[in-house]
Amino acid sequence: MEASFDKAAATYDQTFTHTEVGKMQRTMVYTELSKHLASVQNLLEINCGTGEDAIWLARQNFNVVATDISSKMIEVAKNKGNFSNLNFKVADINAVATIFDGEHFDLLFSNFGGLNCLSKPELENFFKNTGAILAEKGKLALVIMPKDTLWERLYFLAKANFSIISRRKKENTIAHVDGENVPTYYYNPKDIVNLSEANFETVAVKPIGFLVPPSYLDGFFKNKKGLLRFLKAVEQRIKDWSFLSRFADHYIIVLQKR
Repeated sequence: MEASFDKAAATYDQTFTHTEVGKMQRTMVYTELSKHLASVQNLLEINCGTGEDAIWLARQNFNVVATDISSKMIEVAKNKGNFSNLNFKVADINAVATIFDGEHFDLLFSNFGGLNCLSKPELENFFKNTGAILAEKGKLALVIMPKDTLWERLYFLAKANFSIISRRKKENTIAHVDGENVPTYYYNPKDIVNLSEANFETVAVKPIGFLVPPSYLDGFFKNKKGLLRFLKAVEQRIKDWSFLSRFADHYIIVLQKR
């Protein structure tokens, strides 16, 4: 991956992690992820960003190795505290199978679209190679941005930005992330199933942020917290409707090594 996200490191927590929307979506991810942690001891996180998820996992006594391509992201993460069961490491997603050759993790976790930085050939290689560093019946828990997000279509329609309403349908697009221009590739759940099925079987697919909006709308909802809580409450009722995943802001897909 070329994008380092170093520029985004200083503001990422402010613009996403600590926002109301960011906290809501992260809670949704944790709810689904927790269903697959019962037999997990050793866990690898890729694109860990500022370490919020890694620290949450470490506090639950998992042995966590958390990686990111950005040295600045890792620096911010390390400054959040020291845990004997948590190790932060700078590493490219495309190289994790080589970097951790000979090690075996019970679960590999990727949150909030890290894998959307990979092109289709890179993603195919990821699924082909990752099994080598997973334990028997090890799992991947991946939070990915789909192509058909309803919120995004409504947002650009309201702004009359008709030329980019369907930007996620393109082969790749440029996403602007806190000063970084990031080549981004969007994948619906079926795309991930097709790319991974030779090496993994699908265990679960759930929407994350079908009604709870994307983080770039946090400012709009800042004075509408009642509405935001209502949207969250309704989403809680439909969170198991897997078919909504392709229309959500993100979705979580859990795959198990064959």
